[in-house]
Amino acid sequence: MEDTAKMVQRISSCRGVAFEINPNKSNLFAISSSPEELQTGNWTWFPWTQKGSFKVFPDPRSSSIGRTLSRASTQSSLFCDLEEDDDDDINDNEDGSKYLGDQTEKDVENQEVVEEVAELKQLPKPPQKDSRLSVILLDQGLFTVYKRLFVVCLTLNVIGLALAATDHFGYAKRKAALFSIANILALTLCRSEALLRIVFWLTVKLLGRPRIPIWMKTATTSFLQSLGGIHSGCGVSSIVWLIYALILTLQDKENSSPEIIGVASCILSLICLSALAAFPLVRHLHHNVFERTHRFAGWTALILVWVFIVLTVCYEPALKTYNLSASKLVQTQEFWFTLAITIVIILPWLTVRRVPVKVSAVSGHASIIKFEGGIQAGILGRISPSPLSEWHAFGIISDGEKEHMMLAGAVGDFTKSLVSNPPSHLWVRGLHFAGLPYLVNLYQRIVLVATGSGICVFLSFLLQPCTVDVCLVWVTKGVEKNFGKEIKEMVGRYPKEKVIVHDTAILGRPKVAEMSVDAAKRWNAEAVIVTSNPKGSKDVVEACKAAGIPAFGPIWDS
Repeated sequence: MEDTAKMVQRISSCRGVAFEINPNKSNLFAISSSPEELQTGNWTWFPWTQKGSFKVFPDPRSSSIGRTLSRASTQSSLFCDLEEDDDDDINDNEDGSKYLGDQTEKDVENQEVVEEVAELKQLPKPPQKDSRLSVILLDQGLFTVYKRLFVVCLTLNVIGLALAATDHFGYAKRKAALFSIANILALTLCRSEALLRIVFWLTVKLLGRPRIPIWMKTATTSFLQSLGGIHSGCGVSSIVWLIYALILTLQDKENSSPEIIGVASCILSLICLSALAAFPLVRHLHHNVFERTHRFAGWTALILVWVFIVLTVCYEPALKTYNLSASKLVQTQEFWFTLAITIVIILPWLTVRRVPVKVSAVSGHASIIKFEGGIQAGILGRISPSPLSEWHAFGIISDGEKEHMMLAGAVGDFTKSLVSNPPSHLWVRGLHFAGLPYLVNLYQRIVLVATGSGICVFLSFLLQPCTVDVCLVWVTKGVEKNFGKEIKEMVGRYPKEKVIVHDTAILGRPKVAEMSVDAAKRWNAEAVIVTSNPKGSKDVVEACKAAGIPAFGPIWDS
């Protein structure tokens, strides 16, 4: 009976990894609760002997934590996002037999055990979880701020083009190519890390005050988070204007040249290729293809835009020749617009450099990359093994003084190589950029929700003095085992009444959305910011908004 009881107690798992309900007491997060006590529960903090550390115990009065039997749980597997196990329905028992879903290889002689197994068989099958791709493509909603900005931007351009085509906007008809270049400038500015760093800083300085109404802060957060909608809207608009300009040129071949038409056609092809590579389906499934196509097609198109401007400005239709004149060139609007685009694109690349790093593999699932120099809380950075191939963005952990670090979960080829073959140097962009985490500084009281390695974008707020009062909810598996002692101590040094850590290796998968709402209500938070995978972020954001709490999470184009 004892052996079989142990078997039944081991079936609760995170991503199919079996664990005992009563682990060894030497485990820092060991608990002694019975399985019945763990069926529902809340988090309760109890200090323990080691300084700055904590234990997590379930509170039987709450139902915000749900236990699961395997990876095929009704909760998304994002809450244990560091580990994948293929044999999630087959776990080894201590006696060497196999536990295959509902059956064991040994004959069950005890009638009570048979009844327990039969009861497990009657459990309803959990619904099939949505894929990450379906969440990105289908579940973002039809009226998100991102899509509204896209529609507004495209609509304004289409209206302008329609007026030009019907001879109600003569300037646009004469300068159709300029309107295409203007849209390219706008989309470039929306992705300028230098400009956005300034914009985010000014926003926090002007609106991050107690007397500013919450609705204004949340509206600003939504807008700044969704600037990609303007970027993509201007991208499509630039294509539309360039097609229109090319049509007008073909209709007036006598006053143009084959070189101008050829260069314009090449620019149009490259911009279309770049736009297709940025389509959500391609971008998600083939991110490296998207990144390289977007970069190199864009650079080539920019060079050709310069060629196009020189040809169109210097061409003399009457003589069918080119009169290269710098004075004529600098007098055109096209020249200055293109010069601005070039400066904005080149600027971040001027800060790229190869720096020494210290990479420590805290586990087979994550690594810590350390750099020299302190960084402000909420700032993100990019690193690369090869600057012209791929760049990876990570949240920066820093006390703001001597050094900063990045926590990289081993989920891709590059991040896995950091664990298996730690490099001594990496390429970095000296110009760090601001994103959604930086907008935490807009608020006075806020709840930060993270799953797995997503904690890295919030840790700086725990380490540095800041004006915002932060409450952290972190759902992960095996804090010290997967993230190392250093990360655990960083979290442990923060006041325990402001930190909720749910270790799924001990407590099973929780209902993170309910945890977030409960924490926000208890903390009287002005907003909730979550960092998780698409489904996890969507669940938390929707649950908070349903409870009347402003909430933000990363979008597919973050």
